[in-house]
Amino acid sequence: MIAVHAEHLSKSYRIYPRPSARLQELLSFNRVNRHKDFWAVEDVSFEVERGKTVGIIGVNGSGKSTLLQLVAGILQPSRGTVTAEGRISALLELGSGFNPEFSGRENVFINGALLGLSRAEIESRLGAMERFAEIGEFFDQPVKTYSSGMFVRLAFAVAINVDPEILIIDEALAVGDGIFQHRCMHKILQLKKEGKTIFFVSHDNSAIKRLCDEVILLDGGRRVALGDPDSMVQKYLELMYAREKRYATESNSKSNVDSGGAKNFFDIPPEAVVSTIPNVDHRFGDGRAELLGIEVSGEEGIPKRSFAPGERMQVKISARFKEALETPIIGFIIRDPLGVDLSATNTDYDNAPLGKAKAGEIRTVDFDVQLPLLRPGNYSISPAVADGTAFRHTMCDWIDNAVVFSIETGEFIHGMMRLNISVKVH
Repeated sequence: MIAVHAEHLSKSYRIYPRPSARLQELLSFNRVNRHKDFWAVEDVSFEVERGKTVGIIGVNGSGKSTLLQLVAGILQPSRGTVTAEGRISALLELGSGFNPEFSGRENVFINGALLGLSRAEIESRLGAMERFAEIGEFFDQPVKTYSSGMFVRLAFAVAINVDPEILIIDEALAVGDGIFQHRCMHKILQLKKEGKTIFFVSHDNSAIKRLCDEVILLDGGRRVALGDPDSMVQKYLELMYAREKRYATESNSKSNVDSGGAKNFFDIPPEAVVSTIPNVDHRFGDGRAELLGIEVSGEEGIPKRSFAPGERMQVKISARFKEALETPIIGFIIRDPLGVDLSATNTDYDNAPLGKAKAGEIRTVDFDVQLPLLRPGNYSISPAVADGTAFRHTMCDWIDNAVVFSIETGEFIHGMMRLNISVKVH
C-alpha cells in the first residue's frame, strides 16, 4: 500500500531585485514581469510504501526541507501533486508550531488538537511526552524561555506520541545532546518496527545507512537518484566533493607542475608498490592523483582476507600523483556488513605527513591496524588519496569497497563489537 505519492512535484518562489519591483509588478496587474522564479523543488516524483523509512540527502540548498514541507502539507506545490495517506507528524524547523508565549504543556494541547486528537487523548499521552522531553519544571514555563535543546526535546516528544502514521524528521536531532540523540534513535527504530512510514533528513551518513530502506538524493531541487542507502550516500559524497572542487581556489597551476622524474618518497623498490585493486564498486575524484593498489595482510606481511577479532592487520596503499600536490594525504575507511562506517584514518589524521608530492611520484603507505573485537561477518575497506587535511580536503581518487575481509570466530559477540573489559566484583 502506498503511503506517499508525489508526481512532478515542484515549488517556486518569486525573487525580486528590490522591494519596489514587487510593487511595480503589482500595480501593473502582473502585465510587467519584475521577478525571477527560483525553483526550490522541481519535477520530483516518487512513491513510498507504507512502513518504509526513506532518507532524503543532498548538499545544503538542494531542496530537502522544502520537499518535506510539501509532503507535510505545510507548503502548497506550484506544480504537480503530492498525496499522503494517514496522520502526519512533522518535526521540521526548530520550534515551528509552538506559540512562544504559551507554556510547553499548553503547546502540547494546541499541537495535539491541530493533529486531530481529543483533549482526553492528549491527556492520556501527556505523561509520556513529559517523561520523554525531560525538561522538568520548564514544561509549565513559556516556550520563549527554552533553549534550542529544550525546544527540540519537546517537539520530538509531541511528534512521536501522537500516534503518527507518517513521521517526518528534518535534521532536528542534531540539536539535542548525546543522551537525547540516543533516546531518539531508539524511538525511531521502535516506530520503524511498528510499521510507521518515516521521512528522515540528515547529514549523518551512518544514520541514513542504519535507518533507511531507500534514499532520495536531491541536487539543485531535482531528484538526482533514488536507490539503496549505500549507493546513494556514495553519490552524495561525489556531489559534495564536486561542489568543493568548483569553489576551491586553484592552488596548483600548470606552471607549478614539475614533470621531471621524481624519486619515490621512501625510496622503496618497485616491487614494494601495490598494483592490484581487487574490487571497484564506485570511483570518483578530480584525477590529480590515482590509487594504484591496495593490499591487506596479516602481521607477518602475508596477504590474507580472514582475521580473528583483535588480530593485527596491515593495510598497504599505493598512489601515483599526476600533478604536484602541496598537502597529499592517503587513507581508508572500514565499513560493516550493512555499509555503516566503523572507522577511518589517513596520514594527516595519524600525524604521518607525506610532504609535498611531485608529478609522477609514487607513494606507498603501510597502516598497522589493531582490529577491535568485531562480530563475525564481512567488512570492506575503501581507500582514498586527497589533497588537504583530514577535515578539509579535495578528493583526488576514491574507490568504494576495494577490499573485503572477514572476521571469523566461534566466540559470542553481542552487538557490533566486544569491548576489552576487566571486571572486579566487590
